[in-house]
Amino acid sequence: MSRTTFVLTQRSTPVAVAEGQFGCIPYKFDVNCSSNDLLHSLEVLVISSQKGYGMMFPKGGWESDETVKQAASREALEEAGVQGNVERRLGKWKYKSSTQAINESVMFPLKVTEELVHWPEMSARQRKWVSVEEAREGCKHPWMREALDRLVRRLSSLIRHRKSATVA
Repeated sequence: MSRTTFVLTQRSTPVAVAEGQFGCIPYKFDVNCSSNDLLHSLEVLVISSQKGYGMMFPKGGWESDETVKQAASREALEEAGVQGNVERRLGKWKYKSSTQAINESVMFPLKVTEELVHWPEMSARQRKWVSVEEAREGCKHPWMREALDRLVRRLSSLIRHRKSATVA
């Protein structure tokens, strides 16, 4: 469960700080893509916000009996109906919510292995596989776009490394 604490600012006004938002960027490679470039076949799964503010990646609070990776995986299952392998953390971001609370979110890549037909929040959210470019355009949160850019850089590096290893 996510927790909220209050901190004093320089103006001595309490500001809510939501702790423990964890999420992931679900991704897969489109095997039907005609391009030989793996990055062009990269697709990410975006979901609609419950508040109607565009598309985003699954994220939310954590339960006291789970790890941060388990929390990210659970959020992907509940909000987007996907399961997979949670990979090494992309980073941590601080940002202000619409209520001006300071949130901190940690994002992970999730290499999708299963897409469920039915999932807990399917009546409240839409999901859509999109290209990286479409995700950048549709996501209103700058910090989520930065997390996406980190994922693309990481996957690009892995692909280059594997190509050079097979040539050598």
